Amino acid sequence: MLPPVGKAYLFLVLDFLQFDAFLTRILELPPLLLWGFFCFSNFLENVFPPWPGDTITVFSGFLSSSPDSPLSFLSVVIATYLGNLLGALVMYFFGDRFLQFLKRSQFPFLSALYQEENLHKTLSWFRKNELIVVLLSRFSAGIRFFVSIVAGMSKMNVIKFVLLYTIAIFLWCGLLLTGGSVMGTHWNQIVVMLSYYNRTIGFILICLFLFFLYQIMKKRNTKLT
Repeated sequence: MLPPVGKAYLFLVLDFLQFDAFLTRILELPPLLLWGFFCFSNFLENVFPPWPGDTITVFSGFLSSSPDSPLSFLSVVIATYLGNLLGALVMYFFGDRFLQFLKRSQFPFLSALYQEENLHKTLSWFRKNELIVVLLSRFSAGIRFFVSIVAGMSKMNVIKFVLLYTIAIFLWCGLLLTGGSVMGTHWNQIVVMLSYYNRTIGFILICLFLFFLYQIMKKRNTKLT
């Protein structure tokens, strides 16, 4: 029977062998298929926040630094940029359509959350702070999802949006790709740090949402009385 230290070492060896086998299979895939997957992953995280896009981006950075990698670092950067930009533009144009839907909506829940006055204040605030908001939006999956929508709702200049979002992509994704490439086989340490980071951001966003919801309900109750 193995002692605890021996068991731990054995599990580490098995995990490494499994990952090594997985990596070998990944490297055997056609380069175009890999490139398309990384591009689609970045697109998907913009339209579906639960998708682990940042983790896959870090992995793509690591993969590009592998000796037998079919993809160069530059090709991964291009896939990351195009996927992110396309996903953001889809949500941008969805935002404009969504605004029209809200105006025609008869659903009680939607009309309670998106009253004309509150919506006007939200869009006015966004227009005043759109530069900093779009630049920082890429640093959180939940924020980037909503910011692209609100940018479309506020009819932000699309060229300005593309330029700002491009800068945001290179700031955030550049860190992830470079980190994955530099850390090599220890790329998963970046994923662990991302997990703590996203939990912290998520907690802050939930608190802000609850506060925002409380303010709306409080204002409604004041008007009723």
